Amino acid sequence: MEAAIGVDIGGTSLKFGVVDREGRVLRHWTRPTPAGGASEGIMSELLAGIERMLAELEAEAPEIRLAGIGIGSAGQIRAADGSVAFAVDTIPGWTNTPIKRRVEERFPSLPAYVDNDVNVLALAERYYGAGRDVRDFVCLALGTGIGGAVVQGGKLVHGAYGGAGELGHLSVDFNGPRCSCGNYGCIELYASGSGMERLVRERYASGGGAAAPAWELTAAGLLTAWQAGDAMATETMDIVLGALGSAMAGIIHALNPEAIVLGGGVVEHAPALLPAIVAATEPRTSPVMWKHVRIVPALSGNRSGVIGAAAQAWQGERTIF
Repeated sequence: MEAAIGVDIGGTSLKFGVVDREGRVLRHWTRPTPAGGASEGIMSELLAGIERMLAELEAEAPEIRLAGIGIGSAGQIRAADGSVAFAVDTIPGWTNTPIKRRVEERFPSLPAYVDNDVNVLALAERYYGAGRDVRDFVCLALGTGIGGAVVQGGKLVHGAYGGAGELGHLSVDFNGPRCSCGNYGCIELYASGSGMERLVRERYASGGGAAAPAWELTAAGLLTAWQAGDAMATETMDIVLGALGSAMAGIIHALNPEAIVLGGGVVEHAPALLPAIVAATEPRTSPVMWKHVRIVPALSGNRSGVIGAAAQAWQGERTIF
């Protein structure tokens, strides 16, 4: 049996897995991201985790042949050398970390593959999930921030150096608040988990001393209250959905995808969100464009990062059709 090691590097945890060519996770374990999230601590944990996986396989499953080590990481990844071109402060000092080089130096008998975490989510969807039957789709992950990935002609689009797909930084309001990317009114400021929390806290603060709502002023609290019909939550979600609908329509008009695959913790937390996004997007989209696109949920679940990371080991050999 052939498999690959997959690693999903995030600001709160590192997930490790051994994944076969059918997308089945044969082994899986998770470690918390080292306190403070410093670069060298994460690299040490990454290398130690891979070492553990290799030792377990040698002792317990020697029949498994490894095709390589695939890694999905937060941040923009340079396609040429698998290093971090840019990372936000979720992982301090992560920018310019040579992930691929460090892994291949430690494990020279195995090729290493590194890409952005949402790009590898798109690979999981392409091979095993909602993107299996389409050649052109967009993956949008609504979590603490918003990440994106673009698949055209069955292949990931990386752009000039690897930074393509930063769809969370599409602006829906050029007079909006300043984003960390330097732009104004980015969709991430409205429809991510952190953006929703900002909105609801600002709306409460501007309420002239009105009593705080019974629900927690967080994205999770907002989504729960919205699904229960709370008036303040509904007003706030009208802003969120308007921003999302505008951004989604822009993506459809720019890329003409067959599907937009929506995933991430925000979508998973609120089942009512997907149909609401569809309803907010359709009236903003050209009818002929709308006719040819589907908005669908991601199917791969919370291990999709590990599955997609591992799938890098054979992506050059596979096509959708």
